[in-house]
Amino acid sequence: MPKLRVHNFTISLDGFAAGPHQRRDAPFGDGADGLHDWMFATRTMYGPGGVEGLDNEFVVRSEAGIGATIMGRNMFGPVRGPWQDESWKGWWGDNPPFHHDVFVLTHHLRPSLPMEGGTTFHFTDGSPEAVLRRAFEAADGQDVRLGGGAATIQQFLRAGLVDEMHVVIVPMFIGAGERLFDNLSGGLDGYEVVELTSSQAVTHAVVKRR
Repeated sequence: MPKLRVHNFTISLDGFAAGPHQRRDAPFGDGADGLHDWMFATRTMYGPGGVEGLDNEFVVRSEAGIGATIMGRNMFGPVRGPWQDESWKGWWGDNPPFHHDVFVLTHHLRPSLPMEGGTTFHFTDGSPEAVLRRAFEAADGQDVRLGGGAATIQQFLRAGLVDEMHVVIVPMFIGAGERLFDNLSGGLDGYEVVELTSSQAVTHAVVKRR
């Protein structure tokens, strides 16, 4: 049965996934510089000469068997409120790395956005359950990946929809911003840590439903 999976979701030691004041020149907000260095240093992301080993293995796992992605609007871009125009097409250039349908949660809808390489962004204000149904249909039997930000993952945890979650803990402090494990109202009930391991750079925790 297809699953909803979270991968490579990176938080600081004090639990923050992003600092305050996210904007175009600071996608993860103030105080979060270096939060994702572990991932971009891997061979999968960096290319030849990149780090192999445990961190790279987790990045490779994040791509296996994924047929669609769900993300929040903050992950798609820095624009807030109504779209002034439709010129913003995401952080990833003309050929985003997804290569499948991506469902962007937003209260401000716009037409679907087809990109090079098979990625199409769909903008939706549906409930987590409704969006997940659409994503499973688009994934055609494969799993669906749930991206950030923290508030988006919280919605799906509160709804009991997440099957597996890979969290990466970086040894740094951010001090303010968006914390992953806030506002859950019992959303972690029924989950357990099934894998906990560390590289030289970070600690990886895998959480699954019991």
